[in-house]
Amino acid sequence: MSDTAVTDQSPMADLEHDIASAVAAAGDEAALEQVRIAALGKKGSVSELLKSLGGMSPDERRVMGPAINGQRDRVQGLLGARRDTLKAAALAARLAAETVDVTLPVREAPAELGRIHPIAQVMEELTAIFADMGFSVAEGPDIEDDFHNFTALNFPPGHPAREMHDTFFLPPDASGARKVLRTHTSPVQVRTMQAKTPPIRVICPGRTYRCDSDQTHTPMFHQVEGLVIDKGAHLGHLKWILEEFCKAFFEVEGVKMRFRPSFFPFTEPSMEVDIQCDRSRPGEIRFGEGTDWLEILGCGMVHPNVLRNCGIDPDEYQGFAWGMGIDRIAMLKYGMSDLRAFFEADVRWLSHYGFRPLDFPTLAGGLSA
Repeated sequence: MSDTAVTDQSPMADLEHDIASAVAAAGDEAALEQVRIAALGKKGSVSELLKSLGGMSPDERRVMGPAINGQRDRVQGLLGARRDTLKAAALAARLAAETVDVTLPVREAPAELGRIHPIAQVMEELTAIFADMGFSVAEGPDIEDDFHNFTALNFPPGHPAREMHDTFFLPPDASGARKVLRTHTSPVQVRTMQAKTPPIRVICPGRTYRCDSDQTHTPMFHQVEGLVIDKGAHLGHLKWILEEFCKAFFEVEGVKMRFRPSFFPFTEPSMEVDIQCDRSRPGEIRFGEGTDWLEILGCGMVHPNVLRNCGIDPDEYQGFAWGMGIDRIAMLKYGMSDLRAFFEADVRWLSHYGFRPLDFPTLAGGLSA
């Protein structure tokens, strides 16, 4: 008997019609799977008909066997065709939903969009330069006591030099002592001299705080100080270190520097350092050329009183120190006119002046490459 013989079997014809209607009504592959289980599953309607063949006589099986198997094959065909239709529709919907407009510019990767703040970049540059000279980095707390911030650095109580620092004082503790937000990173030098035995060669970068705010001053700013303590340290060594630093940092072949007498309580003698520059072009400063001079840092030989306060014998050891504003030298090198913009968290400013995250400063590859 051919497959069409089932049309003469009214119950089987009705069953096939019902299955075909269910297949056509299935809206997705999950619904279609339920129809398949109901028809061809272990207890499905077509499967039950196949099981009934075992109870039939040989003559009946000869008639019903091909009819029931033919019906199963047709149902499988209907299911397969509907599944292909549903898959095609799902793919078309996904393609429509995930359409890419190839006329739009490609979005930059996060590593391309992100920027390193100029202050963080300059700190890395400083570290690279001084590490090449054999310096290590020392750090200390932002909140200091009076001894480390003033007294140990030759600022006796009531000394007028304390008025040079517009200090943020914290409320007094139970004993009446008032801590301060450190006004310079020199307390790190004190702590280093107390903790280490000479020779000492460190730089001390970090945040400092003074009650001042204008175009070139902010209440919180960044400093880096350097310290060398040794038996034979002298001003010639200091001059060489500062010249090499300026050449490396400003990326010039040579610089001219001049040292002017000054006063700092913690150094004797004390000096201000000017660097040769050219300011003939509006809004631009070029170092290593020209006839102008620009003050860049302060320095001097460590005062014997400071050495004594830190437990170092000034008759055996001497040293020198220097300090400069990180924000200031960043402004000079990268042409920024207003210090306040460093702390305003303006993404547009950071996008313009910031540095790519993977552009690590190295002396070999160029600090600002």
